[in-house]
Amino acid sequence: MKDLLIKDLGWKLFSLFLALLIWLTVHRIYSESQTAPVPVAGIPVTFEKQVLIISSAADVRDFRVAPEKVTVTVSGPSAVMEVLQANQVRATVDLSDIAAAKDLARRVEVSAPAGVTLVSVHPPTVGVILPPKR
Repeated sequence: MKDLLIKDLGWKLFSLFLALLIWLTVHRIYSESQTAPVPVAGIPVTFEKQVLIISSAADVRDFRVAPEKVTVTVSGPSAVMEVLQANQVRATVDLSDIAAAKDLARRVEVSAPAGVTLVSVHPPTVGVILPPKR
């Protein structure tokens, strides 16, 4: 029995050390992935954006939206907001699935670069004015 514990004691201690090191590494990585990142307070920036209309290529009608401009407020880390340019934020309305309805209201979709968070869009929906099909 004594020989079972003492034989290759150096290898057994080395294996125990490696097992502990691996466990600590995995535990640290797992703990970091479980904690939610703390949002970094940034400077809110407001833009007045023209609403871009997205429609199917086959539909050649002259769609209009009312109002034509919306106010978009975005926020993010200071480093990102300092280099943010107005042309990097887009306000769009997707009309690719519109058939023959009249006077629709559609939600304004806003796209912004990574690290930029949408705070608000005013108004959140725009009216769609459909010309008659020819």
